[in-house]
Parts: sequence; structure tokens; C-alpha cells
Amino acid sequence: MFISEVYTTAPEDQRGDLESRVYEELKKLNIPFERVDNDSVEAMEECVEIGEKLGAEIRKTIVLCNRKKTCFYLAVLPADKHFDTKTFCEKVGCSRVSFASAESMEEKLGVKPGSATIMSVLNDRDRLVQVVIDREVADAEWFACNPGANTTHIKIKTEKLLKVFLPHVFHKATVVSL
Repeated sequence: MFISEVYTTAPEDQRGDLESRVYEELKKLNIPFERVDNDSVEAMEECVEIGEKLGAEIRKTIVLCNRKKTCFYLAVLPADKHFDTKTFCEKVGCSRVSFASAESMEEKLGVKPGSATIMSVLNDRDRLVQVVIDREVADAEWFACNPGANTTHIKIKTEKLLKVFLPHVFHKATVVSL
């Protein structure tokens, strides 16, 4: 798998809308980041090498919704942690959730399956998606994810994500042990 050297600046070439906005917001908020470009990845197992290069585990992001499709959740977990629906519902206080459809992901967050990322809350202007982060992720020093395309990954301080980035985009993370 191709993985570029580590960069500390935004790419100079044209990128997708979300990815470009992520770099703009990080710059505006004075949040330092590291990034690598890589071959397209579709599964968390493919991200291990990328995480090693960045020095931070790439986090698993799952988009969920309730049965009526009136409540949406963006859950962030350690890469190797199994997602348990029952535990999630107990911790968050909802009755039942399922994986959001590709259409719902596109409509609410502007991403397709395989490219879900916490950074997509930039597209949630109506603030309809609740961010839920596993305690293990929230307690880690570093946070790594894709910035809107599965061909690039970034690393930032978790504290900056939780205390600067998310509040800036009017989202607050619910931190629970999943």
C-alpha cells in the first residue's frame, strides 16, 4: 500500500469539498495536524499501516439512526473494538439503532460509506447528528481519521478535537464507555 511521507500542511492540489474545508477550519482554529496521503482504503484493517506511519490509531466511525430516522448518531470507537448496539443504546438513552443508509449518510453528513469521519460534522449545519465518542478514544493523546476522503488521513491532539474543533462547529461529544 502506498503511504506518503508525513506532511504538516494542507495539500496543494485540488481535493474534495469536505477535505478542503477540514484544512481551512484547522488552520482557522490554529490546530496543528499531520497528514499522509494513501491508497484508497475500505476497511479498518487496511488502516493499521497508516496509523503506524502517523503514530496514532485511525479511529472507527459508524453512522447510526433510530428506526424512524429522526435521530442520527456518529459513533467513534477504537479500530478493533466491536460495536455493540445494546450497549450503545443503554449508554446514549435510545431504544434502538441501526446503521444509517448510504442515502442518509450523504444527506446528513455529505459522506459515503467507507468515508465516514468525525470531520463530516462540518456538513451537519442543522446539528441533527449527535457525536458519541468511546471513553478510550476521548482519553487518548492523539486522534486520527480521514478528513473526508479515504485516500488521506490526519492526526490531531484529541483535546483539540473535543475542546476546540467540535464546539466551533456547534457539536458536543457525548463520551461513554462502549
